Amino acid sequence: MPPVTPARSPSWAPKSFARRRPNLAVRGRVLGAVRRFFEENAFLEVDTPALQVSPGMEPHLQAFATELVGPHPDDRLRLHLHTSPEFAMKKLLVAGLPRIYQIAHVFRNGERSATHAPEFSMLEWYRAGEGYRTLIRDCEDLVREAAIAAGRTRFDFRGMTCDPFKEWRVLTVQDAFREYAGIDLLETFDGSHDPDPAPLAAMAGRIGIAPHDGDRWEDIVFRIMFDRIEPHLGAGVPCVLTDYPVCMAALSRPKPEDPRLAERFELYACGLELANAFGELTDARAQRARFEADMDLKERIYGDRFPVDEDFLAALEHGMPECSGIALGFDRLVMLCSGAERIDEVLWLPVAGA
Repeated sequence: MPPVTPARSPSWAPKSFARRRPNLAVRGRVLGAVRRFFEENAFLEVDTPALQVSPGMEPHLQAFATELVGPHPDDRLRLHLHTSPEFAMKKLLVAGLPRIYQIAHVFRNGERSATHAPEFSMLEWYRAGEGYRTLIRDCEDLVREAAIAAGRTRFDFRGMTCDPFKEWRVLTVQDAFREYAGIDLLETFDGSHDPDPAPLAAMAGRIGIAPHDGDRWEDIVFRIMFDRIEPHLGAGVPCVLTDYPVCMAALSRPKPEDPRLAERFELYACGLELANAFGELTDARAQRARFEADMDLKERIYGDRFPVDEDFLAALEHGMPECSGIALGFDRLVMLCSGAERIDEVLWLPVAGA
């Protein structure tokens, strides 16, 4: 007979909950530090609906769908739980709010792991009239305040250490591929939405990363990043990874000095991705074209597509100010601040059955 796996103690069981209590105390202190940071920097906290027509347009994200039912039997509208409050918050930028933040519960299906939960907390903020590199300074100040609130002088995660109080490293995607994979990424990129994967596949094969049938250029990029690059990011000090190819940043402006690249960065600490930031795209026509291309890809891969939020595009058409925005995984920040190894160790209660 196969061995019997012991039943996991319910998360509400007193002994199980007691093990999480120290982490949850850290969570409360970090939450207080986050709100103080934004209050001191003249941000307004907002609260937008989780139910949206479009949950987000990233091709590889899976969403939860539901139906809004009115008093008449035919009064029905298919809605989704948002994967990010981004579209709603950008509408508030159009409405005239200059600096806003939100700590939102967001929902992503098919993403259960030690660092993913189907429902999790996202910290998102926007600055109107300010460039995306201003957000790097925000991250430095915010992460340090969180560490201080938690009583941490460094982060330790899966055998890696990271000191957020030292000078942070800023590294371009191109330089990261050269340093950790020996690949000249831009040599394989023609600036299009769907580059030819063959040159990058050949380079990947030479370093032992085999291509798969049907791989797109972006698929190979992700595989190389996951295997050779991400494990090194944020070792010693946090790492800001910048200048992504524009085809990997559907909501971002192209860089004026090199339109092949996007005004985008991601933040890593101890190999763990914490945040994703953009100089936001404000052109409604260009945004629609990117949404349609991404949904065509989603339908081709998964047989599904999400509706476009026409109200969001109307807001862009009305005129969204030049702005920058960032989404930071609040639970992951708490993991680093508490020393937790799994995301469920910093949640008050997990989703039932997850």
